[in-house]
Order: sequence, then C-alpha cells, then structure tokens
Amino acid sequence: MDMPTPDARILARKAQIVARLRQVLPDDAVIDNPFETRAYECDALTAYRCPPLCAVLPASTDEVAAVLKICHDEGVPVVPRGSGTSLAGGALPTADAVILGVARMADVLEVDYDNRFIRVQTGRTNLSVSGAVEEDGFFYAPDPSSQLACAIAGNIAMNSGGAHCLKYGVTTNNLLGGTMVMMDGTVVEIGGAHLDAGGYDLLGLICGSEGQLGVVTEATLRILPKPEGARPVLIGFDDVVVAGQCVSDIIKAGVLPVAIEFMDRPCIRATEAFAGAGYPDCEALLIVEVEGSDAEIDEQLGTILQIARRHDPVELRQSGSAEESARIWLGRKSAFGAMGQINDYMCLDGTIPVSALPLVLQRIGEMSKDYGLDVGNVFHAGDGNMHPLILFDANKSGDLELCERFGADILKLCVEVGGCLTGEHGVGVEKRDLMAVQYAPEDLEIQMAVKDVFDPRWLLNPAKVFPLASSEKRRAA
Repeated sequence: MDMPTPDARILARKAQIVARLRQVLPDDAVIDNPFETRAYECDALTAYRCPPLCAVLPASTDEVAAVLKICHDEGVPVVPRGSGTSLAGGALPTADAVILGVARMADVLEVDYDNRFIRVQTGRTNLSVSGAVEEDGFFYAPDPSSQLACAIAGNIAMNSGGAHCLKYGVTTNNLLGGTMVMMDGTVVEIGGAHLDAGGYDLLGLICGSEGQLGVVTEATLRILPKPEGARPVLIGFDDVVVAGQCVSDIIKAGVLPVAIEFMDRPCIRATEAFAGAGYPDCEALLIVEVEGSDAEIDEQLGTILQIARRHDPVELRQSGSAEESARIWLGRKSAFGAMGQINDYMCLDGTIPVSALPLVLQRIGEMSKDYGLDVGNVFHAGDGNMHPLILFDANKSGDLELCERFGADILKLCVEVGGCLTGEHGVGVEKRDLMAVQYAPEDLEIQMAVKDVFDPRWLLNPAKVFPLASSEKRRAA
C-alpha cells in the first residue's frame, strides 16, 4: 500500500483539526480557506508574514475554552489575536498554528459608576470603552495611537499606554480584573472590581505577558470622571536636544502634565503635508497638555511656559478654545499615517530615563547618518517612551535588514542608558533576540519557568518574546 505523501498528511491533519473546531463553533467562525486566512498572515509589522493553519472567531469565554481544549488535546499551537495592530509581530502566526481572534467578543457586560469600573469582553476596541461611558461623564484613560482600532485584549497583552499615560498610567494601572482561559481550556478569574486583590499579583503577571500564559476574554477596567477641563500648549524649538532638555526640566520641576508629546522636523513636515495642523517649521516641537480647573490649568501652564522660555523656543502657542486644542493635537494624532505616505518605516518602542533624552536624540541623529537611513521621532516624551520611525525602501534589496540593524542599535542604546527594550508595543518577534541585551541568562530562565507553569507544552503564541533558540528548545522538550 502506498504511504501518504507529507503534503497529504499535513492536509489530513488540518482537516481533522478543522472538523473538531467546527463541532464547537458556528460554521462561519472557522476560517480555513487559504484565500481568507491571508487576512491573518501578519499584523501591523507587515515585513513578516506566514499563513496560519486556520483562524477561529469565538464569541464567548465558553467557546474560547472549547477551542483551546481541542488545540491542547491535538498539540496545536494557538496565536491569540486582538485587532492585529501589533507593531512587534505579537500576532504573527506560525504555519502550524490556529489564530484565535477575539473580534466577535465586543460586548459591554457591566458598568458600575459608584465603584468606577466597566466590565467588557476583550474584543471591544479601546476607544469604544470610553464611548460606552462618556455620556455619563466618565472615560477610560489608556489611549494608544491605534485606539480607534486596537482591542482591549491586545492592550492587556502588551500593557499598552498612550499619550496620556504620563498622568494616568498604562493598562496595568487601569486593569482591575479579568477572565482568562488557560491553554488546556480551564477558565480562571483573576483580580476583581477593586484594587489590589489578595494573594499573588497574578493580574500584574498577566498584563504584558503577550499571550504567553492564557487568553484573556473579559476585563474589568477602571473608569474615571472626566476632568473639568484640559488645555494644550505647543512649543517649538530649533534644536532637538534642547527640546529634550526642556522635557527633562519640566519633569524635574514637579509639574505633572497629562501628556508631553515630541515630534521632530521630519514628522512635523510630514504631518503638515498630510493634515495641515499649522505647526511651525522647526527642528522639534512639544505638545504639553494639563488638565483640571481653570485655576489649576493656569498655574501649571504658567510654570511650564516659564521653563520653556529659558530654552529660547521659536514658538509658544497656548490653546484658547476646543477648536485650537483639536488643531494642536491633529498633527500628532496623524503622525504615523503621515509618515507612512512618505515611505516604508519601522516603528520602535524603546523606553529611557527622561534625563537621557538629549543624549539619546543626539546619538540617534548620528546613527542615522552612519546607516544612511532617515529617522522621524515622535513619542511620549513625558515618560521616556520613544517611537523612532526608521524610513526604508521595502522594495530595495538589503534595506529591511539594514533598518533592522539600525533599530537594534537604537534599542541597545536605550538599555545602555538605563531604559528597556519596550514601553508598550511588546517584544513579539521584533525584539525576541534582543532580550539577552536587557536580561541575564538567569533572568530569562526564570521568565521561561513561569511560562512552563501556565503553558507546559509551550503551545500559546509560539516563537515570541524569548530568544527563538531557547523557546524552540522548550517547546520540543
């Protein structure tokens, strides 16, 4: 009797898995057509692509549990996926993996204004969480640039922040509890509708774990009353290093703006061509926003403007209306799309001490000349979360590899000055082999031992976070 060819065995294996998944999910929730699975072959780090075995779209915690149990029994890897906005390849599939998308899980489950929380399914988009409570005067604070599209599931996986995280913190500071499904289908409740649950801080462990430990299907999030008012000021400089020093001095003064955003000349020019926000043509600008009562705003901005004037700004523009505020923010909110119209780019996510901003900006400029690749800097300057955008030509042979080497050197610099590899984008596939730059072998071993406890067979989100050789060895054990 003829033995089946390897391709035939693979197809038979896929058919078996898909058939089992269709037993626990509606037919339209299992996607195995190769043309349709192409939508899941990458996330926002589009330089890397791999078609998955199939994709599933469960609509409840029970359905997620059923999917994971089947995949666990079959030994099939699972890649959790929110909205696919990851810039670090966090949702990049492997060819033998099932993509588990949470897009159909978008319901609001509970709102409690007295105790200031909202409970949602994690497929709900970030912006729509605030949308569910804004008419009652509340909002959800973390605001990633992709908040219109990104899902709470991905925010939790990557511990996302945003422009206003300087005052309100990132996802971990606004996550109270969650429902998580383990790889074997076990459902666990972590935290609750209150701060600081007793026992081990498992919630802190899960937030930022990049889908390595389980799939979070429901989240209890802290909501806050809207502030009385907010007002931004735009400050332009003729030197990026001076702008970085101004940020450092504002933080040293003890003022706590709700946001301090930085843009350099390449980003300023790109956003002007794209959005026409009316920014000055200068080397760097800061958008500093404060909030509170009119008296509080005036006092804070008075201190900030006093500090800015010591650095000889080329422009100081304080908003006088809601329309002016929206215009000041327009270019910053459009920056990533504007840069994308100019060229292909890779967006990095290193974090540094605020005091190191002048040095790091200077070194990035020097490295840009050495590598022959332009860089646009736009980032959350208040907490040192940098987002250098390295421009390259994806159609030019060798340019992507050159860009990656440049990016690796920037991230190594961030660690060298006392920062870390990522602030909110996560490690994913982008930085996995740089983890040894930040962590000693003993540190990585402890982190991998934690994954051993939650996912002993290493089936969840394979080939991410840890150096590839180490994770593949663990998975094969």
